[in-house]
Amino acid sequence: MPSANAYASPSATGDLTLTTIERREVGPHDVHIDIKFAGICHSDIHTVRGDWGPQRYPLVPGHEIAGIVTEVGPEVTKHKVGDRVGVGCMVNSCKECRNCLAGEEQYCLNGNVGTYGAVDRDGTITQGGYSSNVVVNEDFVVTIPEALDLDVAAPLLCAGITTFSPLQHWDAGPGKKVAIVGLGGLGHMGVKIADAMGAEVTVLSQSLKKMEDGLKLGADHYYATSDPATFEQLAGTFDLIINTVSASIDISAYLQLLSLDGTLVNVGAPAEPLPVNAFALIGGRRRFAGSMIGGIRETQEMLDFCAEHGLGAEIEVIPASKINEAYERVLASDVRYRFVIDTSTIG
Repeated sequence: MPSANAYASPSATGDLTLTTIERREVGPHDVHIDIKFAGICHSDIHTVRGDWGPQRYPLVPGHEIAGIVTEVGPEVTKHKVGDRVGVGCMVNSCKECRNCLAGEEQYCLNGNVGTYGAVDRDGTITQGGYSSNVVVNEDFVVTIPEALDLDVAAPLLCAGITTFSPLQHWDAGPGKKVAIVGLGGLGHMGVKIADAMGAEVTVLSQSLKKMEDGLKLGADHYYATSDPATFEQLAGTFDLIINTVSASIDISAYLQLLSLDGTLVNVGAPAEPLPVNAFALIGGRRRFAGSMIGGIRETQEMLDFCAEHGLGAEIEVIPASKINEAYERVLASDVRYRFVIDTSTIG
């Protein structure tokens, strides 16, 4: 079996360390990718530290992967050697259920296969993108347009699609007032994409310390949620609110900011439950919804949209030796706005 150099977590409490992992042989429908860049997502940290349940270790995280195709299986038709490609949060699904057949593989009724820490259809445990290479079924590999550099494209495979999907599904666009809660890895892409869609965009952040950034990224307005006056001033304002925060917040208070028939969509995934006061929903025929990533077709649409509008992630490229330091900085909100690993520094 081919091998790969990678950074793996040995346990829920140990630092990620350099190791060697095995990748499967390239099968008939597989694509072998030389990984160039891998983004660091907050969910990587939640997963390797066991916040979302026990894991199988050693575990190589990373589901924001950008690279170059170096080999394809004999029956591959969607990609060829030399293509610029990406892999996001899933690498397989049943391909047979009604959701998969509708192009919504992320909601596979038999469970999609995550890019790392998941049991693949062949029984192996998937390992992610903090690695020199990866082998993925061609149906779960997307094309990165030439207009996007690979380093700024990598975070689009999670942060980009996670915000693009609900913005598109709930019709963000001209005439719509959209609020983005949190200006981090997800939130900064939400602002860029909502602005490019033509919506009037407001950032709701704990403080005003990132206000200048938010306005430069495309926000029309910026408010501090630590100020109680914000919730009074903005009551009944928004058609759509995207909550990107992976921590517990007062959902009922944010629901009051929605207009009649407005929707609050949760894309952040805190470990704790998010209680909701029923009257916050009933009072304005409001909706509290959730959204994951998009399907493969929609992920390609997102990349093409970002290329058309010149939207890449705001990144800080780091060597692999700084991964553990980067984790601590993510937890301290000390990154603007996504760490991306230069995987040529692995090994």
